[in-house]
Amino acid sequence: MNESKTAHHLVVSNLAKSFSASPEALTVLRDVSLELSAGESLAIVGPSGSGKSTLLQILGTLDRPDHGMVNINGVNPFELDESELAQFRNQHVGFVFQDHHLLPQLSVLENVLVPALASGNSSSEHQSHACELIESVGLAERQNHLPSELSGGERERVAIARSLLMRPSLILADEPTGNLDRNTADTVSELLLELQQTSGAILIAVTHSDKLADSMQYRKELLDGQLV
Repeated sequence: MNESKTAHHLVVSNLAKSFSASPEALTVLRDVSLELSAGESLAIVGPSGSGKSTLLQILGTLDRPDHGMVNINGVNPFELDESELAQFRNQHVGFVFQDHHLLPQLSVLENVLVPALASGNSSSEHQSHACELIESVGLAERQNHLPSELSGGERERVAIARSLLMRPSLILADEPTGNLDRNTADTVSELLLELQQTSGAILIAVTHSDKLADSMQYRKELLDGQLV
């Protein structure tokens, strides 16, 4: 079931996360709060090791905070049991990784369809939507190719298409242009933002690219565990 674009809403309150380390705990996030609505985009910058990827993992429900709250479209996902959480993540969160994480034995089309296959309810509608997304990222003629037959930029475009398959409320991108040359990075950045705006999803990207960060609506830096 497709939700109204206006339903997309993210509220993060007072997130904290520490990791046990000798001789004392290492605090990575402290009192992180933010709020975004449909169609809005946020770039998170900061030095390596500052906790940016940890924050994305929590927002994507892949990790749990020690304290604080994440609310996506009125739901606190960490109140769900594991099976409900996996289903919620599949329906509401799309991921774009620096290393794209495509399955090498699957074609472009099959890789884009992975989220639907994982949910166990792949349908002709998903197939049609996958083909539309592949065309929108300029790879209609490559949909039967394997990842090994694609360039780095093309593989990243497949990852963007895959992230949008389930029409998520929230797209999380972790260094989406980090492994690309400048021209390819610019193309991928423009495509990601264009498709995010078309879908009405919320986009949060962790990046070291000033150009990508400057092209997004909001920019925050993660310093000493806090967004500033």
